[in-house]
Amino acid sequence: MEPTRVQGAAACDMIIRPYRAEDRAACKWVFYRAVREGAAAFYSEAERAVWAASPEPDLSVADKLLDQWAWVSEDDNGQITGFISLRRDGYLDMAFVLPEMMGKGAAAALYEAVLAQAGTAGFERLTVHASHLARRFFEKRGWKVDAVEDYPVADQKLRRFCMSLGLGRTRPVLTASGKRRPIWQ
Repeated sequence: MEPTRVQGAAACDMIIRPYRAEDRAACKWVFYRAVREGAAAFYSEAERAVWAASPEPDLSVADKLLDQWAWVSEDDNGQITGFISLRRDGYLDMAFVLPEMMGKGAAAALYEAVLAQAGTAGFERLTVHASHLARRFFEKRGWKVDAVEDYPVADQKLRRFCMSLGLGRTRPVLTASGKRRPIWQ
């Protein structure tokens, strides 16, 4: 995917482009702020502290986003304002935007990149473990909650929602007259 300029809400221009290795620290900062500030209404300080313990990437661990399809949003100054990633098995792994970008179209533009890739990959279903905040975003886009779980992290349990989205694919089936026709599933 080539970098694409999009206009978000409130005349907020941004570039959506593929993730690069040099984006790691900026994406970790986005993740840290999204959890620590953006999720504050839904999770306690202790929960957010174990979820996002540090704003610095752990360089002793491989950068998992390099093994996924991942995109970032940039503002006009080249600053990363959000990112999203999709594993090769159709699991939406990460989706975070800076708190000040919430509601301005960055998450929606990043999500469109995921949907386009899912279509290219031929996925019939996507899955995600969503936070309280992300749940609302995904439900507005047709995702369904399949289960609710309290996921243990350190000495805390983080409430998350196992969600899925059927993408629908056409498959030929035989009609009563024996003719093939596609149906949406």
